[in-house]
Amino acid sequence: MEALTNLSPMEWLAIEIAIPLIVLAILFRWSGVIRYIPNDRLGILEKLWSFRGSVKNGFIALNGEAGFQPEVVRGGLHFFMPFQYSMHRANLVTIPQGQIGYVFARDGKPLPPTQTLASNIEADDFQDVRGFLVKGGQKGPQRKILREGTYAINLAQFIVLTAQSIYAVNLSSSEQTLFADMSTLITEREGFAPVVIHDAEDMIGIVTIHDGPALPDGEIIAPTVANDPKDPNFHNNFQDPEKFLNAGGYRGRQLQVLADGSYFLNRIFATVELVDKTIISVGTVGVVVSYTGRRGADISGQSYRHGELVETGARGVWSTPLLPGKYAFNTYAGSIVIVPTTNFVLKWTKEQFGEHRLDENLSEVSLITKDAFEPVLPLSVVVHIDYMKAPLVVQRFGDIKRLVEQTLDPMVSAYFKNIAQTKTLIELLQERSEIQRKSGEEMREKFASYSLELQEVLIGTPRASNGQNSIEQILIQLRERQIAVEKVETYKLQEAAAIQERTLREKEALAEQQAKITTSALTIEISENEGKAQLARTRQQAETIQVTAKAEAEKVRLAGLGEADRIKAIALADAERIKATGFADAEKVRAVGLAEAEATEKKVAAFGGPDYQLNSQVLMRFAEAIENGRLPLVPQIQVGGGAGEKGATNGLVEMMLSMLVADRLGRQEPPAAVSATIAHD
Repeated sequence: MEALTNLSPMEWLAIEIAIPLIVLAILFRWSGVIRYIPNDRLGILEKLWSFRGSVKNGFIALNGEAGFQPEVVRGGLHFFMPFQYSMHRANLVTIPQGQIGYVFARDGKPLPPTQTLASNIEADDFQDVRGFLVKGGQKGPQRKILREGTYAINLAQFIVLTAQSIYAVNLSSSEQTLFADMSTLITEREGFAPVVIHDAEDMIGIVTIHDGPALPDGEIIAPTVANDPKDPNFHNNFQDPEKFLNAGGYRGRQLQVLADGSYFLNRIFATVELVDKTIISVGTVGVVVSYTGRRGADISGQSYRHGELVETGARGVWSTPLLPGKYAFNTYAGSIVIVPTTNFVLKWTKEQFGEHRLDENLSEVSLITKDAFEPVLPLSVVVHIDYMKAPLVVQRFGDIKRLVEQTLDPMVSAYFKNIAQTKTLIELLQERSEIQRKSGEEMREKFASYSLELQEVLIGTPRASNGQNSIEQILIQLRERQIAVEKVETYKLQEAAAIQERTLREKEALAEQQAKITTSALTIEISENEGKAQLARTRQQAETIQVTAKAEAEKVRLAGLGEADRIKAIALADAERIKATGFADAEKVRAVGLAEAEATEKKVAAFGGPDYQLNSQVLMRFAEAIENGRLPLVPQIQVGGGAGEKGATNGLVEMMLSMLVADRLGRQEPPAAVSATIAHD
């Protein structure tokens, strides 16, 4: 108080002015006369009083009544009537890229009992509350979703649920709990993100619709509607709920599936279950058993009463199987029975079964033979199913494993039991090949009656069942008997081999001697041929010598004549010369000529005359032939003319000596009694 008393007049004036201003500011703030809204936010007006009273129906005051107003206040400075409005500031609704926002309306027409979500055929603009309500918008969760972007929404009318937050003007804790539960449900369904199906995962989406009319009686799955882009109600894979329902879509699990891609679906309207694609491997086909579709006519024929075989798309067993490949098949709308089309083996053994596991419950066939033995028979059957007949097999038996266990197993077992009763154990063992051949022929017809092709029957070795050894004893006795039979056969073969060996030795000895005989005969023949050849050569050489000798003699004769003519010519020439020079020298010339002529005559006589020269040349050539040919003086073989007391002919030497003697005696020709032929080795 003392401080106040010490204030100056000016200070008192300032206080008096400031107090009213503060009071006025408080009054303006409390009364809401001036309000500022940032541009990144909006204001929701709540009218505190109005001369028109309060809202009679609904939640939003469309006619100026007291209550929440339909229009929002955007960024800026705004003036209002004092003490009439309350401003609720709120954030703009932002939906991130690749996410979905869900809308809940507080006001609007109530939903009918058969409807789950509010329709947005006409009222689909959530930023225009007045237009939404005027057009008959419904309250509750909306079918339409919000995609990426920023929206100025009146959060008193609409509550927006996103993955990050809940946009709303909170009115009560119970309402907050409701919206939190809705957000949790959507999160569990992964509803704030689109449905993404990757091709690499080989998955498809099975869609279940939670709104719309219920399925008719007898139907378990909703048919496909408006799936053609040209259809005005094309809903683009359930992404437009209004068009889907307008096209006549039903609630429940849908026949249409989602293939690879991204789909922005309202998860309150539709949920998606990812399942594997149906993969039909090479070597198999898929027979479709459809649980839905039109009721088609049975095309299997009047005589075939094993179920309905229908056309593709109808309800029943489809007559055309699915070939190998990947299929987006809705497994809730039907089942696909995989049927092998390659040869598969069914093994009647406990320890073994094929990869297809169709025979995992089969075991060896228990037999009772004619001689009261009880073996078990392992066997294998090779079966083939024509892919076009696969639907008939499924239509008749349901699946292949049921066919094997309920039909083929008892049929094959009974067949071999019947055969075993007509055979002893030993016959069953020894006639295995014949039984296998015969069983294949007889069972092939039975398999054909089930639309199956029997390729081969393979029978194993019968063996004793557990705890039995009698079969083994029989087998031991059979082996001992066979060994004895084999020994007898061995002895017989050894005896035959010994006889054959003796015969062979005799023939070998005879062949060896025959070779020697043949060799000697060939030697004789070769000697004869060589003698004949040598004789021919000797004759040829003798003729050659004779011709050569005659040629040499003629040469000598001609040379002598030529020499005489030359001398005569010389003498004549000299005579003429002498005659020309004088008769004095004529006598001398004559004497010289006579002397020379005499000398020439004596010279010729000294050489034995022409015949002597001829004989000498022949002997010389003969001697050279003997020397060069190395011929024996005494011939080994002589061939000739007349026979004497000694039984031999004169040789070539004797002929030559006779010629020399005759020549020395002055004879011109050899004696006629001497006629010899030349012989050589």
